Amino acid sequence: MSFEVVLSDDTVDEVGNADSFQQEGPMTTFFGTDGRRGTLDCWSVKVASYRTDRIVKIRRRFPPQAPGARPLPS
Repeated sequence: MSFEVVLSDDTVDEVGNADSFQQEGPMTTFFGTDGRRGTLDCWSVKVASYRTDRIVKIRRRFPPQAPGARPLPS
């Protein structure tokens, strides 16, 4: 999974290999959890960080589905 991050200067960054994010003080940090765990823990890996006051929008991006696959739940 990945996230698209839109910043206040109209920069759009793709953060790949990230499953979740959380605010840590003045920063918003994206983490990879290898997809097996549903929560952040000591095994989570920091993937990227941005100053929270510069983030305009965050969109979750799912990988494309294979033809014939069932749709992901909403």
